Amino acid sequence: MSDVRERPVRQRPPAIIVTEGGVARIAELMAKAPLGTAGVRLTTPKRGCSGLAYDLSYVAEPKKGDEAVATPAGTLYVDGGSLMYLIGSTMDWREDDFTAGFVFENPNAKGACGCGESFTV
Repeated sequence: MSDVRERPVRQRPPAIIVTEGGVARIAELMAKAPLGTAGVRLTTPKRGCSGLAYDLSYVAEPKKGDEAVATPAGTLYVDGGSLMYLIGSTMDWREDDFTAGFVFENPNAKGACGCGESFTV
């Protein structure tokens, strides 16, 4: 008789946390999305003064390796190649008198450019 105990499977936390403001903005984007849109996709292309930037776009279907983050407003797909730069980040939508946009609090970022458009890890 073997004494093998099964470990409970722990649910993995989401790749990125989306705030209420971020969810509300994703809902607005999905309401205006082209027919057949599956969600929005977050990538970190190489550009800007610091090396990497945040980029959101509509997707009809996720790419292989994308991490799906379910939100009440729709699915946020995180690019598989960008995942290592974004784990533990928080994505928020903020508006003030001068700007409106997604703001990322990224614990992996070691620096950012002065305008906030790009970051380095």
